[in-house]
Amino acid sequence: MTTNRLDQLLAYYKEDPSDPFNIYALALEYLKHDVAKAKAYFDLLLKEHEGYVATYYHAAKLYQDLDEKEKAAEVYEKGIAIAKKLNELKAARELQSAYDEMMFE
Repeated sequence: MTTNRLDQLLAYYKEDPSDPFNIYALALEYLKHDVAKAKAYFDLLLKEHEGYVATYYHAAKLYQDLDEKEKAAEVYEKGIAIAKKLNELKAARELQSAYDEMMFE
């Protein structure tokens, strides 16, 4: 992570904190060095931007990596349902595959 990239993403977020992409980009950037902050941004997305399908894979994977399998399963399941509802079938398949892999570990 470069400070310039993080600073730029924080500036975008400050400009428009309601844009889910800004929050998503910050969450992904923080995954590299500050898991607690990444989790906070993913939680914000899950709460305030339920239709932002890209969130679900990374958020669930984070919970899985934190050994919070129950929460990870909940996030995968919700993401699958929302992706199907929004007719984002490729995302739904990818989420289902990741969910299945986690359940059979």
